[in-house]
Amino acid sequence: MKYEPHEYQKYVIRYIVDHPIAAVFLDMGLGKTSITLTALQELLFDSFEIRKVLVIAPLRVARNTWADEIEKWEHLSDIRYSIAVGSEAERIGALKKKADVYMINRENVQWLVEKSGIPFDFDMVVVDELSSFKNHQTKRFRALVKVRPKVKRIVGLTGTPSSNGLMDLFAEFRILDMGERLGKFIGQYRTAFFKPDQMNGPIVYSYKPIPGAEQQIYRNISDITISMRATDHLKMPELINSVYEVHMSEKEAKRYEEMKKELFLTLPEGEISAANAASLSGKLSQMANGAVYSDEEKTLMIHNGKLDALEDIVEAANGKPILVAYWFKHDLKRISERLEKLEVVFRKLDSAESIRDWNKKKIGVGLIHPASAGHGLNLQEGGSTLVWFGLTWSLELYQQTVARLWRQGQSENTVVIQHIVTKGTIDERVLKALKEKDQTQASLIDAVKAEVKADEENVRNRKDHST
Repeated sequence: MKYEPHEYQKYVIRYIVDHPIAAVFLDMGLGKTSITLTALQELLFDSFEIRKVLVIAPLRVARNTWADEIEKWEHLSDIRYSIAVGSEAERIGALKKKADVYMINRENVQWLVEKSGIPFDFDMVVVDELSSFKNHQTKRFRALVKVRPKVKRIVGLTGTPSSNGLMDLFAEFRILDMGERLGKFIGQYRTAFFKPDQMNGPIVYSYKPIPGAEQQIYRNISDITISMRATDHLKMPELINSVYEVHMSEKEAKRYEEMKKELFLTLPEGEISAANAASLSGKLSQMANGAVYSDEEKTLMIHNGKLDALEDIVEAANGKPILVAYWFKHDLKRISERLEKLEVVFRKLDSAESIRDWNKKKIGVGLIHPASAGHGLNLQEGGSTLVWFGLTWSLELYQQTVARLWRQGQSENTVVIQHIVTKGTIDERVLKALKEKDQTQASLIDAVKAEVKADEENVRNRKDHST
């Protein structure tokens, strides 16, 4: 296929070629893979500035997306590529092949640097989904930092550079410019731009920017950063968000409240920490979805409201393909059992074959987990309706999952995002946080605190009525 880039794509291609260090923040659907490959084509075969490129990406993106794009466009036919995923023997074999571009999944960065025995002689690195390196304490971050000085050119690609706040930017830019703009150490960055926010004695759970910090951070990184939004450059389909509200019966709601109360009784005295807030939030979300794991890993049923709602949505679709995002394993099991009863053709989209079948409209309901299908997969040819059976606190995963359908190449005029929300549960707080684009650890902690407070008030009310 002949590549005819939009003007904004030409601009970004030139930007990558002209900047040895480039942070490319492109909204979902703007074609960042084809843009980057076109820049690599020029650097490899026109200017001869590079000879060997390493692309680090999420597993399915490394395995499928980059190769698919190279095969798709005529002008990229000279690029030899090798996909270094799979078993250790398969990865080593792929890395020893003669190629121009090597793709590896991000989970194997440490292995490549420290254990593979393969010399790290790449003169250019592309980090697809730079946000996956936002944690400076991970092994993948430390391994990449170790070999960063060997690399002449580096590009960081993402549509969500700071989904959890400005703190994310430190590690991302530490990899790109080796600490030149935001500092080499996280302590320097915190001291310069932040002050403690959520605290419990000397323990700091979160930080907030000091006045003027955001503007200063953006000024510091502006010379190597380009940012574009899809709505500014593409004629996108209309995005319609709706809420399908589920109501538990009086008996089901009572059981939810009783189990919630039992959870809160296990809380230690004093401030709620991030660890137990995350645990409580997970349990509450499970119960809102209709089931919860017991301490013995048994699945305890709460209600079937969301399954009934999903059945209504599938029936109303009348054969039109639907993408369903789930979060917990028992969600997947229960959804699958219900769809089997309905005799609906469904599959979990977790392989290249299942994704191809989805895009060929051979699947009535596609089941995806946001953490494994959120980045890079092109699913827009298979449908235009996404149903959130279970919500995620992660704004990044939420946006990326929505962008599997709401993107360039979507043939429908509208994309519908339906959120199945159980009334009177933590679902409502999660959806509110996502709408306000405020998905931080502090939001999660505050939501759990609100649930605790509401539960305490219910207890007091019951006492008042009993007297």
